[in-house]
Amino acid sequence: MRYRRFHRRKFCRFCADKIDFIDYKDMKTIRHFLTERGKIVAARMTGNCAKHQRELTRAIKRARNIALVPFIEK
Repeated sequence: MRYRRFHRRKFCRFCADKIDFIDYKDMKTIRHFLTERGKIVAARMTGNCAKHQRELTRAIKRARNIALVPFIEK
């Protein structure tokens, strides 16, 4: 017998808050979407839509290039 589990629907945080631009200098927001090792968390884990996941990735890479976020953490 299989049991059905209730799964909460993931939603895009940026669409819900109506944020149209993800700033690469906003460290509080960017840190939420990185793992402890410094990897970018996938959209299927965070619930971001494709548009905002691309913008988020671009912002994280910009922040890495000017040393606001490390490339890797050991």
